[in-house]
Amino acid sequence: MTEPERSEHIPDEAAGKGTGIPNGGNSAKSKEDFDLASIYVSDAQYNRNIYFDTSPQAVRLYLRYNHWLPQVLLYVFILVDLSLAIFEEPAVFALPTWATMLVELLCLIVFTIRLVHYAKVIPRDKFWKDPKNICIIVILGLTLVDMIIYGALKASNCRAVRWSRVLRPLLLVNVTEGRQLRRAFRSIRNALPQIFYVFLLFMFSLLIFSLMALKLLGKRGLKTIDGAPYFTNYLEIVFDLYVLVTTANSPDVMMPAYNASNGFAIFFILYILINTYIFMSVFLAVVYNNYKKYLKEEVRQLVRAKRHKMVRAFAVLQEQREEGGEPVVSQANWNQLVRLVQPDLSNAHRELLWSVSDDKNQGFIGKVAFVQLADLLNIEVITLKSRPHPLQGVCPALYLSAPSRLLCRLVQHRAFVIVYDLIILVNAVFIGLDEENPLISNSEWVFLALYLLEILLKLYVFEPRAFFSRHSFWNWFDTIIVVAALVATIINSAMKSSGDYTSRQILDIVFILRVLRLIRVVDSIKRFRTIINTLIRIGPAILTFGQLIIVVYYIFAMVGMEIFKGKVKFYEADSSDPAKAYCGNPLLNGTPFAQLNYCKNNFNDVVSSFVLLVELTVVNQWHVLSSGFALVTHVSARIYFVLFHIVVVIIIINIFVAFVLEAFFVEYSVEKSDLQTSLEKKIEELELAVAQEKLEDNLVNAMETIDSDQGTGQSANSKPGLMFKIASKRYRTVDALLQRMFEADLDPEDFAETDDPTAPTSGNFSNPAFSSA
Repeated sequence: MTEPERSEHIPDEAAGKGTGIPNGGNSAKSKEDFDLASIYVSDAQYNRNIYFDTSPQAVRLYLRYNHWLPQVLLYVFILVDLSLAIFEEPAVFALPTWATMLVELLCLIVFTIRLVHYAKVIPRDKFWKDPKNICIIVILGLTLVDMIIYGALKASNCRAVRWSRVLRPLLLVNVTEGRQLRRAFRSIRNALPQIFYVFLLFMFSLLIFSLMALKLLGKRGLKTIDGAPYFTNYLEIVFDLYVLVTTANSPDVMMPAYNASNGFAIFFILYILINTYIFMSVFLAVVYNNYKKYLKEEVRQLVRAKRHKMVRAFAVLQEQREEGGEPVVSQANWNQLVRLVQPDLSNAHRELLWSVSDDKNQGFIGKVAFVQLADLLNIEVITLKSRPHPLQGVCPALYLSAPSRLLCRLVQHRAFVIVYDLIILVNAVFIGLDEENPLISNSEWVFLALYLLEILLKLYVFEPRAFFSRHSFWNWFDTIIVVAALVATIINSAMKSSGDYTSRQILDIVFILRVLRLIRVVDSIKRFRTIINTLIRIGPAILTFGQLIIVVYYIFAMVGMEIFKGKVKFYEADSSDPAKAYCGNPLLNGTPFAQLNYCKNNFNDVVSSFVLLVELTVVNQWHVLSSGFALVTHVSARIYFVLFHIVVVIIIINIFVAFVLEAFFVEYSVEKSDLQTSLEKKIEELELAVAQEKLEDNLVNAMETIDSDQGTGQSANSKPGLMFKIASKRYRTVDALLQRMFEADLDPEDFAETDDPTAPTSGNFSNPAFSSA
C-alpha cells in the first residue's frame, strides 16, 4: 500500500502518547483518563483513525468534533452546496447569481470552520501531511477564485463558465467522515492497472475487427436503413462496433451486411463472442480478483488500526494487580468506560458483555479480552422486555378464560399466517380484475375488513407496546397501509356517490396501497426472506457505492451541461411549434434522436442531466443519444459518452458487482463469528435466551436493532423480565461487514503495536499522562 493509504489506516505510534510521566499502572483513574480511553474505544468501534493530540484541551475539541450535530450540519451544507446546481444557470428553478453565490460562500465558510476545528485536534505536521486536508484547501481556494472570476465576468456581461462546480462532490470524498467513499475510490485505483491491460487488449481486438469490417464491407456499396453509406468510415466503424459490445445497436448494425450475404453473420457472431462475452467477462474477473485482493489488505490494516486503538485504551486504564503480574482492567473501570462510550446501553446488556469478556469471573480482564470490546459493541443484541397484556390486569377472568386462551393459540399458530397470506394472494387476483365491476369493487371492503380483523386479533394477543415497538417493522407497515387504504377508500367512495368525482389522484393512491399490501407475502417465503435479509445487511455498503455513483454523475453532469446546454430543446405535448419535430435544432431533423422523441434527454439542467446519465448507464439506445449530441456539436463529443461508459459501466458497476458477490458469498456460507457464538453461549448459560421458534430470522428481526418489547400475551408470567437474542448476522457498520468477510485471514492477536513486523513486541504499555493545556 502507498504511504497515504497506510496513514489512513495505521495510527502513528506517537498518537495517543502524552509527554508527561506514566502513572505506572495506578488504579486511580482521572476523568481525563476515562475521556481519553472512551475516545480510543469509540474510534475503534467506528473505525475512525485520526491522530489527535492527547492534551485535555485537544481531547475536549476532539469530542466536539465527533459529536453528531456538527457531522450532520457538515453533510447538510455539502448537500446544499451540491443542490446549488438546481438554481444555477442552466437552472431548474432560476435564482439570481448573487443569491447562489452568497449561499455557496456560506458553505465555504462552514467547510473552512470544520477544517480549522480538525486542525486544532491533530498535530500540525500530521495535518499538512494528510492529502485529504490539502485537497479540501485546494477545492476551497479554487472555488473562491472561480466565484470571483465568474462574478466579474457576469458583471461585465461576458460569457462565463463555473468550472469549479465539478469540484463540489470531491468534498464528499475528502471530509473525514468520507472514509467509506475513499475506500471505494481506492478500490477503483487499485484495479485500474490490471483493467488497463485488459482494456488495451480489448481495444486492439476492436481495432482489428474494425479494420476487417472496413475491408470486407466498405467497397460493396451497402446502405443503412436511412440510406447512408455502410461501413465506409473507419472511425464510424470503430464506434459502431464498440456500441455493439454493449448490444445497444444489435442486430441493427449487422443487418445491411447480413441482408447482403448470410456469411457476413459469422463475422459479427465471432466479434460478439470474443468482445462481448469473453472480454467483458474478463473485465469482471479482473476487477473481482483485484478488488478482493486489495480489499483484504485494507481490512487487515483496518483491523490492526482498530486493535491499536483498543490497546491504547487498555494502556490508559491498565493497573497492576500484583508485582510482576500482567496489567489488567478492573470491572469498575470497564463499566465506567462502557457508560461513556455507549450511554444508552442497558445495565443488563452491559453486564452480559462483561460476563463474556470475564469468562472466569475474576473481576478483571487482560489485554486480549479488553481488545474485543469494540467488536462486542458492534454485535447487534436485541433486548426483549416481558410485559403482561393490559387486558390481563383489567379483566383477568375473561382474558385468561379457556376460549380466550384458544383464540390466542390460534392467532399465534403458523396456520393463521398462512391463511392471511392466501387472503393477500386472492386480493392480488381481485386487484388485477376490472375495477368497474361492482362485485370486484365491493370486494375491497371485505378484504379491508379482514385486514382490520387481523390487526385487532394481534392487538388482543400481543401486548400493544410490543406490537407497536419502534422496530416492529411489519406491524407498523400493515397498520399504516390498512388504515391509509381504508381512509382513501372511504374518500373515494364518498366522492363517487356525490356524483362530483374528479380526483384521479385519490384512486391512484388506493391502487398503490392495495398493491403495497402484497409485499408482505415476501416475508412468508423463506428463499425470498434470505435474499431480502442479505440485501438489508449489505445495504449500508450499497449506499457507499450509491454515493460513488452520485459523485461521478455530478462531475459528468456539470461537464455535460457546459458542453451541451441549449443544443437540444424539449417542447410540451400541446405545443404547435414546428421546431418540435427536430428538438429545436435543425441538425437533428430526420435523425433517430428526433424521430424517437428523445428531446427531453438533454443537458439543459441538472435534473435532466442526471436522468440522461441514468439512461446511459443502462446502455440501451445510448448510441442514439450520443450520436444526437455529436450531430449538434462535433463528432468528438462521442468521447464524452464513451468515457462515461468506461468509467461507470465497465469499472464502477463491475466493482459494485464484485462487492455484492463477495458479500452474498459471506452471507450464504459464513457462520456466526466466534465472538457472536461466545455471546450466544453466555446468554444461554444465563437462561436469558429467546426460543428461536418465537423469533424467526425474518424481516422484522432484520430491521430491529437494540431494544424491543416482547409480545408475551398470556405467557408473560412464565418468562424472565429481560431476555436477549443476537440479531442474526447483522452489522452496525460497513467496516464490521468487511471484517466479517475476511475474518478467517486475520490474526486474532495482531495488535498493531508497531508498523514494523520485525520489531519486538512488548506486552506492557505505559499509561500516557496528560500534558498541560
